[in-house]
Amino acid sequence: QVQLVESGGGLVQAGGSLRLSCAASGRTFSSYRMGWFRQAPGKEREFVAAISWSGGSTYYADSVKGRFTISRDNAKNTVYLRMNSLKPEDTAVYYCAADHYGLGYSKSSDYESWGQGTQVTVSS
Repeated sequence: QVQLVESGGGLVQAGGSLRLSCAASGRTFSSYRMGWFRQAPGKEREFVAAISWSGGSTYYADSVKGRFTISRDNAKNTVYLRMNSLKPEDTAVYYCAADHYGLGYSKSSDYESWGQGTQVTVSS
């Protein structure tokens, strides 16, 4: 398994931007599909975005499409989530996750390794 550490969360006003980073340990990072999920208080964890091992394919939840961009730098063992035009409903703890098997990308059960999460709060 790979160890994941998120950073970059914080407090931002509605309409603002943040970039989350997820640093991975291990030499096989480039073989993992990577995903971002989020969980708001009292709600289930939900899929946000995913990216293939090469970065050539990306997937987004409808709620963030056009506002968020996922990317990765395999040389730095890091995946990013650029979040623009943030809304109060984007407030959540954001988690990155790694999937070695590539069977799916939008369910929590598709991923084997998880970070500890980073808080994003968007004020209105």
